[in-house]
Amino acid sequence: MLNIALPNKGALSEDAIDLVESAGYRCRRSGRELFIRDSSQGVTFTFLRPRDIATYVGNGVLDLGITGRDLLLESRIPLMEIMPLGFGAARLCYAAPRDSATTIADLDGLRIATTFTNLVSEDLQSRGLKARLVPLDGAVEVSIQLGVADAIADLVQTGSTLYQAGLKVIGKPILSSEAVLVARRLTQDAVTQRFLSRVRGILLAREYVIVEYDCPSELVRAASTITPGIEAPTIAPLSRHGWVAVKAMAKRNDANLIMDELEALGAKGILIMTIRTCRI
Repeated sequence: MLNIALPNKGALSEDAIDLVESAGYRCRRSGRELFIRDSSQGVTFTFLRPRDIATYVGNGVLDLGITGRDLLLESRIPLMEIMPLGFGAARLCYAAPRDSATTIADLDGLRIATTFTNLVSEDLQSRGLKARLVPLDGAVEVSIQLGVADAIADLVQTGSTLYQAGLKVIGKPILSSEAVLVARRLTQDAVTQRFLSRVRGILLAREYVIVEYDCPSELVRAASTITPGIEAPTIAPLSRHGWVAVKAMAKRNDANLIMDELEALGAKGILIMTIRTCRI
């Protein structure tokens, strides 16, 4: 039985569950269950606090886990980052009141509240700065208003929470984070490899779309430069003489530009369709 840790709450939880469900596994809880077993797939999912996942995987209690890169590095547990998962993007940044410090050097000698004491201590040391760290477990941005800190180091996504608290980001991020799949070691058993292949397929599919369109036969060469596909586009004759149907995979981020170029070329019936999963 493959044992996988999933976040039980927070920003990573729902996206992690959606990813695993998309890969064909039963893992959604009806309440606050600690375990969900998908016996037909040979997998048990254990729901834990994201901050604790590295500990359980590192101790060999669980085989794989989904957590944040920030939490993994803060834990100081030597795990393998198997793959980034494309969600939960955030930056670990310093922040201070908008009318105070303007550079990271200005934080020297101040009190900095954070839940990432290891990462922040290491960063300050690398800069030759000394500050008193105030360890907190959440709601770091209110520490300045409550008088226990002069600045903070916390995860930033949109920055709206900092702005509402009257704070501003200072300097470059300490770390860029996102959700990652981690393991102490990777085994080659069929259940583990199937899980990894399915997840990779979902992630890959999210990068691509299928482009379908009709065009005159004489425009196929030009159209194929716009949609070259992975190996080559699929081309099939239409019942309308002199016309063909073309199908190809393309990068999702290029989809609108591709439609513009195909329309300008003279293609008709241009469709963009999402891909659920794929293997290339």
